[in-house]
Amino acid sequence: MAVPKKKTSKAKGRSRQAANWRLARPARSVCPHCHQAKTPHVVCPNCGWYKGRLAVEVD
Repeated sequence: MAVPKKKTSKAKGRSRQAANWRLARPARSVCPHCHQAKTPHVVCPNCGWYKGRLAVEVD
């Protein structure tokens, strides 16, 4: 089994762990009806359209 030759510093170990702290940005797509940003596979919160039809009445 491999044995490390030198002690890993706190900064090196913590910077390696910090790489996993980054959050992924949420997916975004454009509504084909109103051209506003929306979440994919979800009814558009701006116009209420989904898959080419009016799914929800938006006031």
